[in-house]
Amino acid sequence: MDVSLTSIAAYSYALVSACFLVLGAPLAVRQRRRHDVALGLACLASVLWGAALAWEAAYGSMWSSLADSTELLRNAAWSVFLLVLRGHFTAPGSRMPMRLQPVLVLGALVYIACLVAALGGYWSVAQVKYSGAMPIAVRVAMAVAGMLLVEHVYRNRTLHERWAVKFACLGIGAMFAYDFFLYSHTLLFRSIDADIWAARGLINALTVPLIAVSLGRSKLWSSPLAVSRRAMFHSATLFGSAIYLLAMGSAGYYLRYFGGSWGTVMQVTFLFGALMLLAGVLFSGSFRARLKVFISKHFYRYNYDYREEWMRFTRTLSRPGPDLGERAIEAVAALVESPGGALWQRTEGGRFEPVAHWQAPALSASEPADSAFCQFLEASQWVVDLHEYAHSPDKYDTLVLPEWLAGYPRAWLVVPLILHARLFGFVLLQNPRSPVKLNWEVIDVLEIAGSQAASQLAQQDAANALMVARQFESFNRMSTFVVHDLKNLVLQLSLMNANAAKHKDNPEFQADMLETVDYSVQKMKIMLQKLSRSENAEQPLALALDQVVAQAVSLKAAFEPRPRLEVGDASLHVLADRERLERVVGHLIQNAIEATPRTGSVTIRLLREKARGVIEIIDTGEGMSEDFIRERLFKPFDSTKSAGMGIGVFESREYINELGGSLEVSSTPGVGTTFRVLLPLHQQEMPAEGGAQHAPRAA
Repeated sequence: MDVSLTSIAAYSYALVSACFLVLGAPLAVRQRRRHDVALGLACLASVLWGAALAWEAAYGSMWSSLADSTELLRNAAWSVFLLVLRGHFTAPGSRMPMRLQPVLVLGALVYIACLVAALGGYWSVAQVKYSGAMPIAVRVAMAVAGMLLVEHVYRNRTLHERWAVKFACLGIGAMFAYDFFLYSHTLLFRSIDADIWAARGLINALTVPLIAVSLGRSKLWSSPLAVSRRAMFHSATLFGSAIYLLAMGSAGYYLRYFGGSWGTVMQVTFLFGALMLLAGVLFSGSFRARLKVFISKHFYRYNYDYREEWMRFTRTLSRPGPDLGERAIEAVAALVESPGGALWQRTEGGRFEPVAHWQAPALSASEPADSAFCQFLEASQWVVDLHEYAHSPDKYDTLVLPEWLAGYPRAWLVVPLILHARLFGFVLLQNPRSPVKLNWEVIDVLEIAGSQAASQLAQQDAANALMVARQFESFNRMSTFVVHDLKNLVLQLSLMNANAAKHKDNPEFQADMLETVDYSVQKMKIMLQKLSRSENAEQPLALALDQVVAQAVSLKAAFEPRPRLEVGDASLHVLADRERLERVVGHLIQNAIEATPRTGSVTIRLLREKARGVIEIIDTGEGMSEDFIRERLFKPFDSTKSAGMGIGVFESREYINELGGSLEVSSTPGVGTTFRVLLPLHQQEMPAEGGAQHAPRAA
């Protein structure tokens, strides 16, 4: 390169370095706003880039691995600033568009790969004739990507907001546009044009006033801009990794330069070891925790990004699975970077028992609800710092720690779980991965999180209790039906016993008595099987309706008035369970008999109406009012009988509806009542099940 041109290039890049230093310096002392950090990092990267190129030009060199590395760092920093300005750094679960994130990850990987290659000296732009066109093509792609980002930022702003960002977009776009011109020319002619390269510093210096003008309007940048802590964390990690790799690459370069025949081996070994060390640091939980605390302390007014933290807290508690206690500990521990803890919860016995532990040893020690420790937590609702209590116990007034707490390893915080002003439980957390200062903000967050966790745990307990109550309700309901059936059997056996003194010498009565007792025993066995749940689910069968009704009528033959059966159609078949359908019809017949005086009549008719079979139970009894039918007839456990349970008609209607039928009632007080059971007929004519059982004829 010509000496005069080299001197011009040195002054050119020194000028751009000084300009960006002047632009970025106020950002270090001014009030920190959301966009200042990203812009300050971009200016710092541009200062390093300009200084590196000026230093290379001053010694007569156009390019080196140091220049390659600083340029990649500069391009990455300005791209990050544009992304922050657009607002695409979002936390998982946010409402911002997520479709660009795979592209961002890919772009970051490309930048890191290029940076590593440049630091190793394997990819030099200056040696385009020997290293191939790939390094130049990648830089052309970076320039195009930068221009697309600029266009995307400007296009997605409103007309009012464009006024605030247009000069910044123009300046940054000009930098990427000139890079595109330089590298396109290099790619075309397979060599770098020295004049274009020397003028590059001056061109970049001209963009600084444009960015400065836009920076003066930066108050309007804040309206749609939100630099999340996650974005800052990843940006700081990426920037720190780049600085580390730059330093290690420089050290590797000098190892190869001064290492003689062992230089290349030493360089490769050193760089590989440096990459392994970097990976170990980046995957360290303690390092991540310390970096998060550092960023929250020095770049933000508050310790937490409340939107992100609350969404994370809610997602953790809402994960499916039975281990809600462990998830509650995890959610609370994440707020203070604690690696584990345990949960104590109030039981029905009035003690706080350990119910869950997360990444921490389990304890079997329980604490009485009336102990001084639990009373203090409930009365004060304070978060107890055990380290602070060990040095200044007077700050916690009447607090007395239980003895078992001293044996818990690395115990740090006791977070009370308060529900409706009562202590529902408490969480014991272990020491954090990085030092956390417990100021008023952290304590308030822990108290609110404890209340939210208590609500979730209480809701789970209520759901479990409700499930158990429903199981008992189902069992009690079945028991009620069984008791109702037993009442009918007892009534039938009592009637037989009352007639025994009169007809005990009658052989026909004796035969009927034995058959009635056997039938009652069989019925009670079936009911016991249902109570013990040892019987399989009921399987409906095609039944001859006339046989089922005849069986139910014959069982009531001993009562007065004696029911009378009229079969209008004997070919009707329905799909049902024989025992239940017979019981339903028997309930309705029994009610009709009890509501009718001995001089009255009870008639059962069986007929067909289109595709339905109809069972009519007609009595000439007392009848019912419309209000009684509407409000009380089908209400369970409501009966007008002194010994009644009020579930017969309710059970009948429920089973008839289950079969797809309906139960109709018409009644006139003082005249009588008619129950109509309408059942869908079985479409396929099938032989009836086993014929009707012989009904007892208790006299």
